[in-house]
Amino acid sequence: MSSVLVISGSPSRTSKTERIGEHIAQRLSAAGRDVDHLRVRTLPADALLGADTSAPAIAEAVAAVAAADGIVLATPTYKASYSGLLKSFLDLLPQFGFAGKAVLPLATGGTIAHVLAIDYALRPVVHSLGARHAVQSFFLLDKHVTVVDGGISVHPDSGGPLADVIEQFDKALDGIPHTTVLGRSA
Repeated sequence: MSSVLVISGSPSRTSKTERIGEHIAQRLSAAGRDVDHLRVRTLPADALLGADTSAPAIAEAVAAVAAADGIVLATPTYKASYSGLLKSFLDLLPQFGFAGKAVLPLATGGTIAHVLAIDYALRPVVHSLGARHAVQSFFLLDKHVTVVDGGISVHPDSGGPLADVIEQFDKALDGIPHTTVLGRSA
């Protein structure tokens, strides 16, 4: 079974971006994937900003990336780029921390004027980390996400395309050999 790590890079506790990450995690889990969700905002700030990879929570988060077959990066768009919180975490990863992995870059934002932030800011980082396959990125307008009973409702204009991107990512996982741990296939 392929494993997926959803990484939410929003600093907000009430983040729609984080809820989208959880929505994707639930969809992939229902498709038979083993899914974990890392909320970067919950990592210890001193260790994260100080790049202390020996801190237990940071070491565990970096190990979770290494163990995953697929990565979903969910970030809000701030000032035409992905979040600094996500950048701080990605900077802790080894040079080829995404080697052999499928990656789904996803961003949320208030206006379509920021849609290219994924392709011009986040996608180059994904590739520099050695992703085997970065699927089509997806930008979701904030106004298309409504919080309902602790979950979300996605507007039909975004819901169908989001489902398509999740399906594309799920298919990409089938082409990824499972991560090897201690010389064995996981």
